[in-house]
Amino acid sequence: MIRLLLVGANGRMGRAVSAACGSGHKITARVDTVISDGVYNDISYVLEKCDVIVDFSSHDYTAAVLEYAVRNGIPAVIATTGHTGSELEAISEAAKSIAVFKSGNMSLGVNVMCRLAGTAASLLGDFDVEIIETHHRNKLDAPSGTALMIASAVEEAKGPMDHVTDRTQRSERRPDNEIGIHSVRGGTDIGEHEVIFFGHGERLSIKHVSEGRELFAEGALRAASFIADKPAGLYDMRDLLASFGKKEEK
Repeated sequence: MIRLLLVGANGRMGRAVSAACGSGHKITARVDTVISDGVYNDISYVLEKCDVIVDFSSHDYTAAVLEYAVRNGIPAVIATTGHTGSELEAISEAAKSIAVFKSGNMSLGVNVMCRLAGTAASLLGDFDVEIIETHHRNKLDAPSGTALMIASAVEEAKGPMDHVTDRTQRSERRPDNEIGIHSVRGGTDIGEHEVIFFGHGERLSIKHVSEGRELFAEGALRAASFIADKPAGLYDMRDLLASFGKKEEK
């Protein structure tokens, strides 16, 4: 049984994590800025023992989560997105002391999509690459963390490229070394991502559609199980997916 400290407990994803907990996980403490019964409004107040912190709050609360995690020697799953450069540095610094799992998307399918995108980019050479991401109207960051994950996977294969989110301010042909990233916001759409490779007379599309928030919650719980006994370091979904292969070999 892995004991969890859930941050962002009253949010949509916090509630999804609570609902997804089964026999292998138990939430021993909850934190949220929205005050309610049995929920702390500050992580520094938490006294209950826990094995892993799962953070689905907001990127600007990451520093407080990491400070608590390092002080108490507790591994942390950072499932928020939209981090600033200094916040990303703080995550890397904390990973020198504790195990930190960070992913722009906790879906296994999305992370397999990133791997496929990287493979396609390496094989398709000079194909143009465009990414389209769609989310509900209340999403704050754009482009989404997942879109940036996909772009990063492409760049690992092709080298650094320019990220272009607005073409309205120029009048010129499409440069070769760019990735177009388009953000669509509206309604209640949970999340849809598509990466398109445009060649001469042909087009390849890889697409992922999220049909429910439970898939992100289940991914976060898998991540918590994965890092519960890991040494200090920065981990992500690639490490988790690699562990599946190792289990099959055994």
